[in-house]
Amino acid sequence: MSFGKVAVLMGGSSAEREISLMSGGGVLEALRGAGVDAHAFDPSLRDLAELRRERFARCFIALHGRGGEDGTLQGALELLGVPYTGSGVLGSALAMDKLRAKLLWRAMDLPTPPYEMLDAASDWRAAVGRLGLPLMVKPVSEGSSIGMSKVREAAALEEAYALAVNYDRAVMAEKFIEGTELTGGILGDRALPLIRLETPRDFYDYQAKYFADDTRYLVPCGLPPEREAALQSLCLKAFRALGCSGWGRVDLMLDRTGEPYLLEVNTAPGMTGHSLVPMAAKAAGLSFGELCVRILELAHVG
Repeated sequence: MSFGKVAVLMGGSSAEREISLMSGGGVLEALRGAGVDAHAFDPSLRDLAELRRERFARCFIALHGRGGEDGTLQGALELLGVPYTGSGVLGSALAMDKLRAKLLWRAMDLPTPPYEMLDAASDWRAAVGRLGLPLMVKPVSEGSSIGMSKVREAAALEEAYALAVNYDRAVMAEKFIEGTELTGGILGDRALPLIRLETPRDFYDYQAKYFADDTRYLVPCGLPPEREAALQSLCLKAFRALGCSGWGRVDLMLDRTGEPYLLEVNTAPGMTGHSLVPMAAKAAGLSFGELCVRILELAHVG
């Protein structure tokens, strides 16, 4: 397939800029290795209108977080008439907003952990009483576990809120599900093999995601084939419920009884050496370069 001139959008101005540059660099090298006329493009340094002026035929979005993964960039690219990878405006916006994602999943009877919203006037002990301990405190619209904390005692909740609110005015407390952490990559209409995540850290945080060498990634995930297939189906339902398309990743937990709980959907997952979708694709027989080309083939046309 001839793609024409391709812009790999990377960098940006979100809190995930460092990871975006790593992802974009890997994608750029892979696409060029596959014979694609690919070029780096950092929207924090260049006007998006240059995409049209320089006759780019489509964009590979390797931006993470606000301004790249939340629907704003997708809307701008649709106005410019430039096809792009990943979900459209609605799916990107809903997946980035953990609260709206939960509301939709609950309306569709898809399992997700109990939660409540926090603000500076919250009764911390009452919140703990309703949700129990431990719990996770997270900015509603951030990725890569930025601003997140695991709270094990009521006295630590206010401090966790103070950290999270630095990244987003909307902050959520969510019941922590003790058990097995899994992630499911999505590529087109296909759910990739599940990956089981194990880390000696308190939770799968920013360092564990991108830099730690002691994080374990188990694929096959160790579940019976029929159980894995059922969870892959759940991941596809959660992905489609938010209007997502193209490719992405669904994160979930299994509690100690094996019941699943959906955590979030990532519509522009990492593409670094530690990233999960490339690992799952490899287990499915796709090299990193083949994965990048396939994602580009699935580019969204507004």
